[in-house]
Amino acid sequence: MRAPADTLSLGASLRDRPNAIRAMAVVLFFALWEYYGRSSNPLFMSYPSAIANAAWIVTLDGTLAKALIESLVPFGIGMAISIVGGIAWGVLMGRYWLFEYVTDPYVNALYAIPRVALVPLITLAAGLQIGGKVTIIASIAIFPIIINTYAGIKDVRGRMIEIGQAFGATDRQIFYKIMLPAAVPFIMAGIRLAVGVGIIGMVVAELFTAASGLGAMILRSANAMATDRLFVPILVLAVFGVVLTELVQVFERRLSKWRVLERERTNQ
Repeated sequence: MRAPADTLSLGASLRDRPNAIRAMAVVLFFALWEYYGRSSNPLFMSYPSAIANAAWIVTLDGTLAKALIESLVPFGIGMAISIVGGIAWGVLMGRYWLFEYVTDPYVNALYAIPRVALVPLITLAAGLQIGGKVTIIASIAIFPIIINTYAGIKDVRGRMIEIGQAFGATDRQIFYKIMLPAAVPFIMAGIRLAVGVGIIGMVVAELFTAASGLGAMILRSANAMATDRLFVPILVLAVFGVVLTELVQVFERRLSKWRVLERERTNQ
C-alpha cells in the first residue's frame, strides 16, 4: 500500500529543511523545560527564563566574559597542539609500518587510561597554571585525531594507488593527491570528536588545577547552590561545542567538495 502523495511531498519538504526542524526541536525542548522547571525545587533545577536573567547579570558585571577568555586560551592552544600533532602522528603510523608497530601499543594504552587518573601526575610535571591545563586538554583531544587519521590513511584502496602509479605518479604525488584527500573525512571526523572531548578536558583541567574559567564558575555556583547561575556556563559550553562542530563541518565540506558532490548524486 503506497503512502498518499501529499504525505510523501510533506516528508520530502521537511527533509529539505533540516535547520527548521532543528530549530523547532530546540524551541519545543526549552518550552517544556520552562513549563516543568517552574514547578521544581529551585535548589535542584532551574528554568530558561531564570537562567537567562542570571546570564544577563553575569554578562553585565563581566564575570562571564572573563571566565570565557580564561577557558578559551588554554583550549585553543591545546586543540592546536592536538590537531597538528595528531594528524602528523596518524600519518606517520599509516605510512610507515615500523613507526606503527612501535607506537601502536602506547597509543592504545594511553587512549584507554582515564585522563582524570593522570591529572595529578600532569599537574606535578606541568604545573597548575596554563601549562598544566594545556597538557590535560591536549592529552585528551589528540587521540581521536591520531586514530582517525591513521584509519583514513589505511583506508585508501590499493587500486587507487595502483592507478596513480600506472600514470607515473611519484610517492610524494600519491600521498598528497590520493591518500591525503581520501583521508580528509576521517581526519575531520577525528577533529569533531576531539572538540567534544577537548571541552570536557578543559572543564576537568579547570576543576583540578587553579580554579578559573567556566569550570570555576560551575564550581562556585554549585557551592553557593545558585542553580540558575550554574546552568549559565553549562549552556555556554553546549553552544560553544555546537558552533565549533558546525565550523569543522563547514571546513570539511570546503576541503572535500568531491565527497559532497558524490552524496548529492547518491541522494538524487
